[in-house]
Amino acid sequence: MARTCDICGKGVQHGQNVSHAHNVTKRRWEVNLQTVRAVVQGRPRKLRVCTRCIRSGAVQKGMPQKEAQRARAV
Repeated sequence: MARTCDICGKGVQHGQNVSHAHNVTKRRWEVNLQTVRAVVQGRPRKLRVCTRCIRSGAVQKGMPQKEAQRARAV
């Protein structure tokens, strides 16, 4: 499973660490992904979502248990 957001598609970025002596090593910046339970097309699903999508309200984090059971029953 790739380290990308299921909503916006944000992924890993590559770059370089540069020390004071200008020594260069490759590195990567990981996305801050959270596993969120949400209702997608009427069914409860686990999504890997970046924190910006959670903050912007693109997905609701923490679905109540009764709502999840109701969505599963449908």
